[in-house]
Amino acid sequence: MAQDVARQVAEQVRTGFGLRVSTMQRVTSGADQHARLWLAQTPDGGRYAVKLSGRGTPAGLVVTAYLAEQGVPGIAAPLRSDDGRLSLDHDGRRLSVVPWVSDQRALDGPMTGAHWRAYGEVLAAVHAVPVTDELSRLLPAGGAAYPSIVTATRAMAARLRDPDPADLADPLVAELAGVWSAVADRLAVLTREVERRAVEQRDRPGANVVCHGDPHLGNLLLGADGRVWLIDWDDAVLAPPECDLMFVLGGVLAFAPITPEQQRAALTGYGRADVDPVRLAWFLAVRALDDLGDWTRQAVDLDAEAADRSRAARIVRGLVSPVGLVTLADAALRDLARRR
Repeated sequence: MAQDVARQVAEQVRTGFGLRVSTMQRVTSGADQHARLWLAQTPDGGRYAVKLSGRGTPAGLVVTAYLAEQGVPGIAAPLRSDDGRLSLDHDGRRLSVVPWVSDQRALDGPMTGAHWRAYGEVLAAVHAVPVTDELSRLLPAGGAAYPSIVTATRAMAARLRDPDPADLADPLVAELAGVWSAVADRLAVLTREVERRAVEQRDRPGANVVCHGDPHLGNLLLGADGRVWLIDWDDAVLAPPECDLMFVLGGVLAFAPITPEQQRAALTGYGRADVDPVRLAWFLAVRALDDLGDWTRQAVDLDAEAADRSRAARIVRGLVSPVGLVTLADAALRDLARRR
């Protein structure tokens, strides 16, 4: 079945993008369960990322095409089809083709000081591009989904607070019920403050710029001479810069915390950053709730594959660890409260 899909996709890449593919290797390192990605190679040695996207909008492709046209470094521009489109329909999914720029993920390292500076430079260049009318129409506002995120968090908390006895027979459900119970106070603070401070965001909005929305090290590729590429723009938004800068200032990934030295290098590349601590804490909290709820949902899904559930549970443990995003967001919000 998987080979049939790969052959069908390769044929559409040939007919739609004029690119003859000799091999299609499935890539499974991404976290998007709704997407399929292949490393495609052409007879002349060219390599491309061929992707089927099953959710969201084509906005990410429009953004990367625009950023590349604006000369922003570290952006792999998508190929256009023979009739000029950035993607084609494949059984209800978007088929896109982008040059394969590197095999080396930043998460796998080694990430040098030059790479960290380049990371900051790319973010700064992205944030500096003019926002076109098309991007204003296509891109959602960063953090706009917070009401549904808060609702989902409370629903999951209620489910795990009083789980079905049959579900409790499952070890992962039982474990995560304990995890959520242990962080209940912190989650109460996060949900309350996300809702309360959302009003402040409306009353004192920051300048909206193009943001990647998810520029963690898993979406960063490394090249020679300190070069980097920022990939996977499916979550692009219009938001204040703090929406992206929280990944530098907050760290976000528990298994890959950013050291003060690395942070300084990234901010040196970024240049002047007038970071608003209130906006930064708010974006951290929204992301913490979203990640915790989504990965917990996957971990307690009794119909999912055991390996996928185990991976999701491992990420949940990281989120609530001393260096995890739930802890970082809670600390940022409590620090704001102490300043008042």
